[in-house]
Amino acid sequence: MTNLNILKLKRGIVNSGAIFTNGQLIGTDVTHRVKTLRELSGIFEDQTAFENMKGDQPIYEVDSWLPVQQGTEGGLFFGLTLLYAGRVGDEYFMTKGHFHAIENRAEYYWGLEGEGILLLMDKKRKIRAEYMFPGSLHYIPGYTGHRVVNIGTGKLKFGACWPSDAAYNYDIIMNEGFSRRVKIIEGKPSLI
Repeated sequence: MTNLNILKLKRGIVNSGAIFTNGQLIGTDVTHRVKTLRELSGIFEDQTAFENMKGDQPIYEVDSWLPVQQGTEGGLFFGLTLLYAGRVGDEYFMTKGHFHAIENRAEYYWGLEGEGILLLMDKKRKIRAEYMFPGSLHYIPGYTGHRVVNIGTGKLKFGACWPSDAAYNYDIIMNEGFSRRVKIIEGKPSLI
């Protein structure tokens, strides 16, 4: 019997279509996406190292619960991201990163497992970094690009909650990148 069926039996009918249990998001309304290395072309600085790696290698996975239609003003989405450990050259695995299409929309991230760095970049390309760990909570203000980097040796898992009308703007990141990168220097993660 699945966790979903067990919870239905224990609590009666579950109306939400999703359950967050044991660090997993499950349910009929949950979507699952895998981002492979190939899909992150142009993100990593060392193109030679990138081209010498398996393109179908998963870098991160995202489970999302979207209880309202995308674009619904006042709605919220909920998600979990699992970012694998590894590097392309001396640069740690990371998410693609984005601004929101509706730029003033904010978002929350919180650490569940592993350790990482949340990069936050404002419209003037000024960067700040926040350490992610189990229990850490991060407010991402509007007008702020954000990307997560796994600096640990194991999986980094974090949760997110964002407005259902925020949407994504990846173009700025693809065209201009982030103004700083997280690399391993002398055995330690460094923001350069």
